[in-house]
Amino acid sequence: MNLQAKRQKEIKIVISMIQLYCRHHDDIDEQELIQYATSRIEKCPMMKDKTFCSRCKIHCYEKKMQEKIKKVMRYSGPRMIFHHPLLTIRHALHI
Repeated sequence: MNLQAKRQKEIKIVISMIQLYCRHHDDIDEQELIQYATSRIEKCPMMKDKTFCSRCKIHCYEKKMQEKIKKVMRYSGPRMIFHHPLLTIRHALHI
């Protein structure tokens, strides 16, 4: 998979997770977080070799936004298999 395709796949899954979270919570500005996460993924210097952001050596999110995305991931992560099963399986298997 080329680098641009990998970035687009990563963006798609993060947007899905944010949207899932925001469907059930109203404490986060959905569009702001989507734009922020998208910009970080597009600029990620580790994209070629990375697996998950949580395992990355560098953390490019500002502290405030990092807390928001962690909150989203903790909520949405376990639920993604029910809402987007193929996307989730492909992401977990790095396909």
